[in-house]
Amino acid sequence: MDFHPTEEQAAAAGLAATIFGDLATHERLAAAGTGSDAELWKALTAAGLTAAVEDVGLLGLVLLLEEQGRATAQVPYAATCAYGILPLTRHGSDAQRARLLPALGTGEAVVCGAFPSRGRIAASPEGRLTGTAPFVPWLRDATHVLVPDADHALWLVRTDAPGVRTTPVETTAPWAAGRLDLTGADGERLGDGPGAYEDTLAVARTAFAGLQAGVCAGSLARAVEYTSTREQFGRPLSTNQGVMLRAADAYMDTEAIRVTAYEAAWRIDAGLTADTHALTAGWWASEAGKRVVHAGQHLHGGMGADLDHPVHRHFLWGRQLDAYLGCGSELLAELGTLLSEDGAATAATPATEGDDA
Repeated sequence: MDFHPTEEQAAAAGLAATIFGDLATHERLAAAGTGSDAELWKALTAAGLTAAVEDVGLLGLVLLLEEQGRATAQVPYAATCAYGILPLTRHGSDAQRARLLPALGTGEAVVCGAFPSRGRIAASPEGRLTGTAPFVPWLRDATHVLVPDADHALWLVRTDAPGVRTTPVETTAPWAAGRLDLTGADGERLGDGPGAYEDTLAVARTAFAGLQAGVCAGSLARAVEYTSTREQFGRPLSTNQGVMLRAADAYMDTEAIRVTAYEAAWRIDAGLTADTHALTAGWWASEAGKRVVHAGQHLHGGMGADLDHPVHRHFLWGRQLDAYLGCGSELLAELGTLLSEDGAATAATPATEGDDA
């Protein structure tokens, strides 16, 4: 495996870092409240960074989402790519791709996802959906929502269609979330073959693990800057052994999130099986991400308790990502079940001549 970005992926990540660094400032984020930054979203789409995901793949998206996470930029970038562009690219028909991908690339259309499936939404044979998703990130910005039904079929639903009601809800992180209520709403089927839901969930878990890697890296960078300049008893806090050890642990956790996300993304882009790898990346994003953002806040001492301090935003994002798409214990249980099923299937496969006993 090779995690080195291509020239195109590196250029896209560098451009994203510049745009997020220039526009996702603390002042602009504070002014946005729990909503999205429309100007930043326009800048991203105008620079071609949304449409570029078709070409740079999931690994390229992970690199781009790291930059969003560093800045905790309030735009529906992760959702539109993970639930819109990549599922359409991987499972959409030619007609669906031709109709929807250009609008997603320009930002005219925004997709969010009612993931993971909790069996709350049922589909009739005619493709009418009924049920509720109590929490859908970026629903307030979306023109479409990708909805899995109780049987794990995927449906694209317009948020302005008859039978669709959206209600704003507030979550830990300012993700412009909402409650989705469907009453006989028309859905457009995405992907006819089996496994589209599982593939999309694996892609989303990997993508949001990349986002968490960026959130943690940003939190740690703020902690390093603060402890290097804040003095106590005549010397910087960073010279205390306890501070150094806490920061070192946070760094290793951040790198673990990053490398597992890279591996899962690389395997998915290469067409290899990656269900266990996506779960592993999600587990690290949940468990290690929680530790890192707690450490970032603690290393700021009393300043970390200030709700208006920039590091607190990283804490909120990190805790939201900790539980989103499955918390650590849930992912670990799912991973254990998957490994046991794989082991049972391997054991049940009869050996052929020439195999080792």
